[in-house]
Amino acid sequence: MLSFIHRQIRRILTLLLVVFIIAFLVRGWDMRRSPPLELWHTTELADMSAADIDRARWDEYLQAEAALFDKVASEVVAATRPRERTHFNRYSPTSPVYPGGFEKDWNRSFVLLPDGEPVGAVVLLHGLTDAPYSLRHVGAFYRDRGFAVVGIRLPGHGTVPGSLQVTRIPQWQAAVRLAVREARRLAGDDAPLHMVGYSNGGALALDYAVTAASGGELARPDQLVLLSPMVGITPAARFTWLAGVPAIIPAFGQSAWLTILPEFNPFKYNSMPVAAGQQSFDMTQIVKNGLRKLDEEGRMGELPPILTFQSVFDFTVSTPDVIRELYARLPANGSELVLLDADLNIDNRFGELVNMDARAEVLALLPPAPRLFRTVLVTNRTDRTSDVIARITEAGVSESTDAETGLSYPPDVYSLSHVGVPFPLTDGLYGLTPDPDDDFGIRTSVVNTIGEVNTFVLTVDPILRMTSRMQSNPFFPLIIERIGAVIEPSREPAREPS
Repeated sequence: MLSFIHRQIRRILTLLLVVFIIAFLVRGWDMRRSPPLELWHTTELADMSAADIDRARWDEYLQAEAALFDKVASEVVAATRPRERTHFNRYSPTSPVYPGGFEKDWNRSFVLLPDGEPVGAVVLLHGLTDAPYSLRHVGAFYRDRGFAVVGIRLPGHGTVPGSLQVTRIPQWQAAVRLAVREARRLAGDDAPLHMVGYSNGGALALDYAVTAASGGELARPDQLVLLSPMVGITPAARFTWLAGVPAIIPAFGQSAWLTILPEFNPFKYNSMPVAAGQQSFDMTQIVKNGLRKLDEEGRMGELPPILTFQSVFDFTVSTPDVIRELYARLPANGSELVLLDADLNIDNRFGELVNMDARAEVLALLPPAPRLFRTVLVTNRTDRTSDVIARITEAGVSESTDAETGLSYPPDVYSLSHVGVPFPLTDGLYGLTPDPDDDFGIRTSVVNTIGEVNTFVLTVDPILRMTSRMQSNPFFPLIIERIGAVIEPSREPAREPS
């Protein structure tokens, strides 16, 4: 009997090994059909270690950052071969999208200061593969309202995609702590502290707030603002690392990458290594575990108020997890969730195509009213118009009220997307109607080309992959209005005790 069991176990193990080898070879061979790895993929520029960042001052971080960009110039830009110096290559010094050719390189960390004494401070945390560029509009809004603004370039970003191969979560966490220290230095320890996080930056902001609430010496933020926060992603991402296993064979080196695309965006990597994808999943697990632990300890009330903007339909992060893992746990602390709906107008060519079942599943996750947090659903006034209203359910109230926004879905736009939330329609790079004075060499959201394949030097397919997603936000004025609402109390002078 035992010998029979042993034979069956050996057969199962042999079968699993054969399946693994086949999957290994298929993945490796499939990625060999991808574009070849270029110098910006194979160059791995390491940022400061987490321990060094924790010991560093802001000016020292900027010095190390400048040294990295010097390496990009000397080891990548200067070494770019003539055939690679295409019109839309951010690593070609003659390209209109070359970041070094702009008046300001938004790949780098920045500080914005108000005209007078700061009334508060805000830390801006961009997303995975992004750059500080992604939150520049929000940062300018805070600056204009008297805040000192610290927009940090998170380690691994802004230089070359290969840098993400050697970047790990503790470096990001240390960079967040450094940015908070600098924000405190600029505005003072008693000034209100806000944190704004976009996508993976939202996860980092939550992680910092949870850690600060759990005790210790970290400065506690007074307000979190989250845009498309990466609270959760697809569970299958847990096994992202397996996609990179074939890369142990040099001939299958492309397998270390989830995507290999031309780098025509001056302020965002189009290519993503497997390591970065795995880090993003691991980051969500840190956030979820932190929230669950805080909830089990009965300390969710230690978190600051949270204002979140989230598209109902989000292909990158899990909208359900934003509700289940975060908002369903929050106490009545002044938090607010703004959900951005799809265009449900059945009189256009898209309304009847919207996946209403998926939409209903998301909205059904909201706790029944009255809720402990304010809820705003930005949706069509009726199913016969693309004009939108804000359907508001105040915290502690059962009934909703509708408020006019004066906004509408643009023609040919059927939904907001994960990537579009922080950008107004006038953004020079991502905007649907870009400001001509805000020029960065390419306008990725206004590409509408028809022709034959292989006509362009730059393959059109990667552009279409980007431009098929809405890259700017027709409801950005509403987002700014809601952020302004949480800023205003911070600007009011403290009352003297009676």
